[in-house]
Amino acid sequence: MTSSNSRHGAEGAGARSEGEYLIEMLAALVESLGEALPPTSELLLHDLSKLPNSIVAISGTVTRRKVGDPANELLLRAAAKGEFQTKIGYETRLGDGRRMKSSTVIVRDSRGTAIAAMCVNTDLSAWEELHHISALMLGLAGATADTPVQPAPAFPSESEEIFTSDIDELAMHLINKATAVSGIPVELMRKKHKIEIVRELNARGFFMLKGAADKAATALRVSRFTIYNYLNEISEGAQVGGEEEETA
Repeated sequence: MTSSNSRHGAEGAGARSEGEYLIEMLAALVESLGEALPPTSELLLHDLSKLPNSIVAISGTVTRRKVGDPANELLLRAAAKGEFQTKIGYETRLGDGRRMKSSTVIVRDSRGTAIAAMCVNTDLSAWEELHHISALMLGLAGATADTPVQPAPAFPSESEEIFTSDIDELAMHLINKATAVSGIPVELMRKKHKIEIVRELNARGFFMLKGAADKAATALRVSRFTIYNYLNEISEGAQVGGEEEETA
């Protein structure tokens, strides 16, 4: 039986076997390389055929995730587009606001199919504190014991990402981000507004999540059937507009 999450483009037993071998090899690397990292960093591996619950190996506890937990929005968006890309040294944040420096390396098989994502997340708070202490010791202008720790210089940001082990929390995060874009309360939205939110959710990989249609229907106060209709209109390139078709 073929899973609905089968690797895109990985056809035939040979390709699948190669992908499985790569995942097995990389998972072993995560375990060994993770031991060389400081406790402020974590190394993890995503099997892209298992999205959204794609973590298959992890070393470190920075984001407090475990094997079987979901990917973040960055990978879900990439999966929705079908365009996985390596991204090095971008900013993310933990739930308590601490900054992290993250990197995602996409691993491909001999056919060029994206098989896995190897990710490194480093909590910068200890380094920012060290930078502050160094400034005090060196007597740099403006540095005092009472001065708040200043963040390091900015780098490319994905700071709205969240790292969670809870699919429902990830789903609500994506819904809140998509509805915030419109700036219109749900009770005042017309069909065209709701279609645009569904379009945004689709682009963010939201509908890969379990129970996504029901969650979107509840948030937009329509039925699940209406959500599917919206998705069909989007996929067919139908123009948005008109009146509400149905409410929950």
